[in-house]
Amino acid sequence: MLVEEIMTKKVVRIESKESIYNACKQFSNKKVGSLVVFDNEIIVGIITERDTIEKVILNKKDPVKTKVSEVMTPNIKTVHALAPLEKAAKIMKENNIKKLPVILNNDIVGIITETDLSRTINAFSEAIDELSEFYQESRDQVEKILDNWGDILFSLKGHRKLVENKELNPVHEQLA
Repeated sequence: MLVEEIMTKKVVRIESKESIYNACKQFSNKKVGSLVVFDNEIIVGIITERDTIEKVILNKKDPVKTKVSEVMTPNIKTVHALAPLEKAAKIMKENNIKKLPVILNNDIVGIITETDLSRTINAFSEAIDELSEFYQESRDQVEKILDNWGDILFSLKGHRKLVENKELNPVHEQLA
């Protein structure tokens, strides 16, 4: 499965010169946990709700005066939209990140999150369960068919022995 098949296509952007207060309004209004940070149409970082808590609130910085560029994570990792999910998961694990922007043709086209990956894992688990159940049912059906064919073949084999022993001849003679 490819990244583009499960990524969230709704990417919320914010300019690096915006305030943390405006970033928090975006988190709330758009119902997202991260914003991709741009500086004049160039991706320069990512900011998460956790960043705002740890770097602003807990450090008692003023969210109106503090700029996104002061809090964001720069040099973000990305993944290509046509990459397999395993690659995205590997990048996220190796870099201990939960949100990974997705690029295609040098443009951001989505974001993949741990939540997206976990939903996919659950879907795979359900599919595997269904396949396993189907396999078991099919196997049971095949065994029944083989048992029935075995009985038929055994009967035919017995019938052939009767014919070979000409035990059916008296019946043929009565019909003639």
